[in-house]
Amino acid sequence: MAVEKTFSIIKPDAVGKNLIGKILQKFEDNDLQIVASKMIHMSKEKAEGFYGIHKDKPFFANLIEFITSGPVIVQVLQGENAIMKNREIMGATNPDDAKEGTIRKSFASSIDENAVHGSDAPETAAVEIAYFFNNDEICERTR
Repeated sequence: MAVEKTFSIIKPDAVGKNLIGKILQKFEDNDLQIVASKMIHMSKEKAEGFYGIHKDKPFFANLIEFITSGPVIVQVLQGENAIMKNREIMGATNPDDAKEGTIRKSFASSIDENAVHGSDAPETAAVEIAYFFNNDEICERTR
């Protein structure tokens, strides 16, 4: 198995409910290390750039309104098969379809306000990480 980095967002709904620590604990309990993290309030322009792949979809305007509605935590997670592991920890996009114990089943209120985002592939992770972090902001674990 390969050690990978993946990108993660704790979205405004979860930040607003003070779930940051509980969500981070789920990552750490599943052997994912947080190697970069910061709280930001995404501007409309930053959000439109990040979600540009969805710009022609009917939900785009609502997505941008939601992700800019409050602060988010953007982070880089690292571990064995981090991308797949993070997606398993998050659960299905629709919390009604998510497995018990996943972040979305535990904390999300709807398909639109689903608490977290995670990269879906190594190529996506690389692009998403670079969108929010410079290389010098990612701290490899030495202990």
